[in-house]
Amino acid sequence: MDRPVVAVVCNTLLVDGRTTVQAVGERNLLALVQAADVAPILIPALPGAVDIGALLSIAHGVLLVGGRANVHPSRFGLDADPRHEPYDEGRDAVALGLIRACVASGVPLFGVCRGLQEMNVAFGGTLHPEVSELPGRMNHRGPRLPTGEFHPDPKVVFADRHVVRLTKGGAFSRLFDAETIVVNSLHGQAILEPAERVFVEGIAEDDTIEAISIREASGFALGVQWHAEYDPQGNRTNRLLFEAFGRAVAQRRHQAGRA
Repeated sequence: MDRPVVAVVCNTLLVDGRTTVQAVGERNLLALVQAADVAPILIPALPGAVDIGALLSIAHGVLLVGGRANVHPSRFGLDADPRHEPYDEGRDAVALGLIRACVASGVPLFGVCRGLQEMNVAFGGTLHPEVSELPGRMNHRGPRLPTGEFHPDPKVVFADRHVVRLTKGGAFSRLFDAETIVVNSLHGQAILEPAERVFVEGIAEDDTIEAISIREASGFALGVQWHAEYDPQGNRTNRLLFEAFGRAVAQRRHQAGRA
């Protein structure tokens, strides 16, 4: 059976210290196929290689995945700081323009972790490079071993770590039919000031913004700060998100077929 197409924006990575590659974590692709029932295609984070108009003529949705790199602070009026590297300016350029185009044209858009941050910046919001440095905030980064290395067990890394309080009457509270959910946490950068068009759908116990939608978007336009791509096959919260995205993408293809 053929599936609707979802464009997935890649991250720029350096492999073995010498080879630059465009890559997407496999969990994102499996979540799209197994939970959203769509066919993913990879889009390079290379501004000169991406024609947004042409892309949206064939893609029925866009997924913005998480990534190691922070959004470059020049995108929201601040100076770069070596402490907050790496940056991925190619992805910034592709993603920010793509976000605005999706919202304007009604193409379903789902932002995960860095994707949520990009959605906020695309409409004029700001970020903080290390949210745990703000007074009263918790450490939102993933767990590490006593040696300082990342924990090797995915079940530990992606375990549910904190509650998100959902905005009453918002898209997320309606989707989950709940006032709160529990999610994983694997990020340093987070929203500082939400853009005027960003509606805050959910916040963590320390008031960190965890879920957003875009006001007056003509289609699905949701973002989450946690890694929703982890185990949507078994995690109800993440499954419901990808299923909702998949339905929106399928509807977009149906509408495009009638045009």
